[in-house]
Amino acid sequence: MLRLWIPLLLCAALVTPAVSAELTADAVNGAELRKRPPAEEKMDPVAIRAQVLLDRARISPGEIDGRFGDNARTALAAFARAKGLAGDAKLTPELWDALLRGDQAPAIVSYTITRDDVKGPFLKKLPQHMEDMKDLPALGYTSPREALAEKFHMSEQLLSALNPKASFDKEGEQIAVANVIRPDEKAPEIMRLDISKDAGTVQAFDKDGRLVAVFPATVGSEEKPTPDGTFKVTSRDADPNYRYNPDYEFKGVKSRKPFTIKPGPNNPVGAYWIGLSVGNGYGIHGTAEPSKVGKSESHGCVRLTNWDVRFLGDHLSKKAKVELH
Repeated sequence: MLRLWIPLLLCAALVTPAVSAELTADAVNGAELRKRPPAEEKMDPVAIRAQVLLDRARISPGEIDGRFGDNARTALAAFARAKGLAGDAKLTPELWDALLRGDQAPAIVSYTITRDDVKGPFLKKLPQHMEDMKDLPALGYTSPREALAEKFHMSEQLLSALNPKASFDKEGEQIAVANVIRPDEKAPEIMRLDISKDAGTVQAFDKDGRLVAVFPATVGSEEKPTPDGTFKVTSRDADPNYRYNPDYEFKGVKSRKPFTIKPGPNNPVGAYWIGLSVGNGYGIHGTAEPSKVGKSESHGCVRLTNWDVRFLGDHLSKKAKVELH
C-alpha cells in the first residue's frame, strides 16, 4: 500500500493566459456580475473577486487563478448550502449579493514586498525526480514570485497579470495581491472532518457541529483508493520531512533504499502533514502544485493546498474525528 501522494514535479514554463478584461485592482474591486457568467478559460475580474470572497469566507476555491473553474464552482455550491440559499455551482445574482453582503473588504489590496519575501534561499530548479531531491538542504521556493503567489493563495500567472511591470524580487516594491491575509481573525477549534471522495472536499466542523471551513481536495485514486471509515488524528507536523520507503513502489522512483527529503513548500508532501489512524502512513498533506488540487489523483492520501492544510492543522483538535467516505 502506498503511503503518500507524489506530485508531478515539473518546472513547466509559465504561459500567459487569456484575459477577458483589464486586470487592475480597481477593475477587480469594482467588478459586478454580468448576464454572462465568468468563463473558465479566461481570467475575469468577477471570477477573481468571487474567488477572494469565497476564500475569505473559509469556503476555499483552492488556488485563486481568476478562472471560474471546478474548484470555484464547488466552493460556490458549498457557500450556498452554508447560507441556506437556493443555487448550486452557478454564480447567480442571489449568491453574488450574498458574497458581497457578507464581506465588504476589497478583493485586491496593495502589498509592499519585504526583505523576508526576497531573501531566500531559492532553488535554481525543482528536480523532477525524487532521488535528486534527497541531497538538497531544503525544498524551498524557486523564486520570490512563487513564494508571494502562495502567500496570497494565488497562481503565479494571476499575480503577474495583476502586476505586469513588477519584478517581485525587490524589497519595497509595491504589488497588487489577493486580500486573504487576516492576522487578527480567530477560528474555532475543529473537532470533526468530513472527507468526501466523490465531491473532492474536506468539510471542517466545530464542537457544536457548525461549519468552520470547506477545502477542495484530491482524495485517492481508482488504483490506490483511500479507505472508508472513521479515524483519529495521530500527528500534526508543520514543515515535515518526507521519508520514502521502497515498499511504496512509486512510479518513476528507482531507489531500492529508503531516503529522506528535507522540509519546504516544494517537499513532496508540501508544508504540512496531518497523520491519520488509517494505517501505513495515510494522512492529509500539502502539495508543490496547488493548481492540481481537486483535479488530479493522489496515491491514497488527502491532498490540499499548502495554505489550506496549514490552516486546518493549526486549528485541528488532537481529538478530532475524521470521517472518510
